[in-house]
Amino acid sequence: MVQKDTWVLIHRDILKPEERAPQIPEDTKKVPLEMWIKGYLTADAKIGDEVTVTTRTGRKETGTLMEEEPCYKHDYGKFVPELLVIRQQVRDILFGGEK
Repeated sequence: MVQKDTWVLIHRDILKPEERAPQIPEDTKKVPLEMWIKGYLTADAKIGDEVTVTTRTGRKETGTLMEEEPCYKHDYGKFVPELLVIRQQVRDILFGGEK
């Protein structure tokens, strides 16, 4: 159970694929326009429930509760060994090599 006033992430489809603008790319037309919003939960709920949140700007938004206390999960990918070679080449060009 996620408690009221917890920072959460909700999701809602804004437009169905058939409702999207005709001028958008074909691959984009095949998927719904989605909205992901973070805010404070207005009542206790479980993941997957339809809920209302209050955003940082005070808006009330509804959607499906997806995550409690969401965080960023991005990274810069896997190690790329070629970048070590490029780093050394740039140092050589700019500074005449290692000191």
